[in-house]
Amino acid sequence: MPAKAKISKKEREEFRKLLLEKKHSIVRKLSQYYNESKEIETDTALDLVDKAETSYTKEFLLGLTDSEREQLTLIDQALERLQKSEFGLCLICHKEINKKRLKIIPWAPYCIECQEKKEGESKGQ
Repeated sequence: MPAKAKISKKEREEFRKLLLEKKHSIVRKLSQYYNESKEIETDTALDLVDKAETSYTKEFLLGLTDSEREQLTLIDQALERLQKSEFGLCLICHKEINKKRLKIIPWAPYCIECQEKKEGESKGQ
């Protein structure tokens, strides 16, 4: 059975609120990006430069949504860990994640040390 983080009921509720606010913010943004990309699609491009600019803008908007979709996944996973009382524990070393880190990035799945190792590994590839 996984360890439980030492987070009070009040803190748990505060983190849940932070996560849900961020989730709603991203969902609104994604909806806005989707609508903007649809508008770009329906605009008629008059010449080659317009078509290139329209294509670039659409790719840019859709690229933004990829990172935000990834962040949404991390938020959903954090909400699930909150429910299971596993929130605040690093998924790699299972030690508590610093509360200052969680207040800034409540969806953080790793402690700073493990996050740095993970980033170092991905840069080394």
